[in-house]
Amino acid sequence: MARERLLESVQFVGRPLPEVFAFFSDAGNLERITPAFLHFRILSPMPVEMRPGALIEYRIRLFGIPFRWETLIEQWEAGVRFVDTQRRGPYALWHHTHEFRAVPGGTLVVDRVRYALPMGLLGEIGHALFVRRSLGRIFGHRRRVIGEILGI
Repeated sequence: MARERLLESVQFVGRPLPEVFAFFSDAGNLERITPAFLHFRILSPMPVEMRPGALIEYRIRLFGIPFRWETLIEQWEAGVRFVDTQRRGPYALWHHTHEFRAVPGGTLVVDRVRYALPMGLLGEIGHALFVRRSLGRIFGHRRRVIGEILGI
């Protein structure tokens, strides 16, 4: 059984919740907030109607290896949260909860990702050497770009 891990990221955005949620509801913005080193491209026809059951297919490159990644929108609670899970891709588990909370002066954006790597011991070594740091870079990049686009 693959070891499950948790990645959490919290960011304050100085914009009203409806505006912030609308930004995250547009799948096209994923390309804007994903670092260039992933060579991320959405393959699904755009725009994607975000709702429970929506499938989104991407192409990414991790450590020089191309992957197709398909996510399913499992839960959709407009203005509050949504959950996407990997149906096909590089992880043994990828369960990403996006939560949005109105707070004084703006919106709190909370990302909670439960993930696990395939390949047993090799996956554990890969996590220690590359994946943990790479995920930190990806979510750090997201925070910076979201701050630039929506304001901090």
